[in-house]
Amino acid sequence: MTLDDLPTSIYGGGKPEQPAAEPGAKPAAGYCDAPDCGDAERGAPRTADPRLDGEGSVQVQLDPTERIDKAQVFAVYGKGGIGKSTTSSNLSVAFSKLGKRVVQIGCDPKHDSTFTLTKCLVPTVIDVLESVNFHPEELRLEDFVYEGYNGVMCVEAGGPPAGTGCGGYVVGQTVKLLKQHHILDDTDIVIFDVLGDVVCGGFAAPLQHADRALIVTANDFDSIFAMNRISTAILAKAKNYKVRIGGVIANRSDETDQIDRFNAATGLKTMAHLPALDVIRRSRLRKATLFEMEPSPEVEHAQGQYLQLAESLLAGSEPLAVTPMRDRDLFDFLGFD
Repeated sequence: MTLDDLPTSIYGGGKPEQPAAEPGAKPAAGYCDAPDCGDAERGAPRTADPRLDGEGSVQVQLDPTERIDKAQVFAVYGKGGIGKSTTSSNLSVAFSKLGKRVVQIGCDPKHDSTFTLTKCLVPTVIDVLESVNFHPEELRLEDFVYEGYNGVMCVEAGGPPAGTGCGGYVVGQTVKLLKQHHILDDTDIVIFDVLGDVVCGGFAAPLQHADRALIVTANDFDSIFAMNRISTAILAKAKNYKVRIGGVIANRSDETDQIDRFNAATGLKTMAHLPALDVIRRSRLRKATLFEMEPSPEVEHAQGQYLQLAESLLAGSEPLAVTPMRDRDLFDFLGFD
């Protein structure tokens, strides 16, 4: 048995499930099979090919019926433990403070992306699907969508049991449920908060929905090394999907000299800088966003960075032309002699 024999709906393998086209028929709406699709219809992908995301790769393919059509979509990546959930939640609130309707989707089996917004660990999409024996028609919206601070709508996709299944399936099912319940019809912003580094095609699946990918990093070797590999993954997805690299968020770093050197060498750009502020640590312990903390110069600075970032993303920007380094070249490039 090969991966092509596995059912796409559960394992993420298999050939793309597409209806046979009539002779001479045009591609399905929202798709493009020209040599370069560009940003036609918000950069819709070419006709799916399971091996186009990199030489020899087999990736979870996006069902065209699961596309997010109206909202601006951002996917947040970065090294494990770098502060992606903190960044995502505070950015969600910043968008909401600017009058936008926001949905944040946590894509991590730990399902802790949104707890500073909801003040609890909400059930995951996989949890509630399992409770109805995977009959999604039995679910109500309130079973898996929770309103958090300042009206941010929160969803935890969760993940398959350890060592089984594929995270890409979970992301696809989450988006499908949100579309079936029409919550995305009136949504302005969707933020995917994705676990750790891009370690597999499954958890790279949010890149198939995103307009821009944001990379959270710190001013250290491991974070920048992860950022380089994440950039490579985003560029691979950009061959066939609308996603482009939006920029870098420097986090937990008083200095940014190594980030700045790397950005200059690869074409990346820092969009926001959050120093190593203790108030950020305390906000997590309080299960609160920075917008709920008592006023102080540190809090006001951090809030300002998130509001400025949200405004920049809303205004739009040209995608960055990034050239990641080879691992060995990056190893020699970073640090001190």
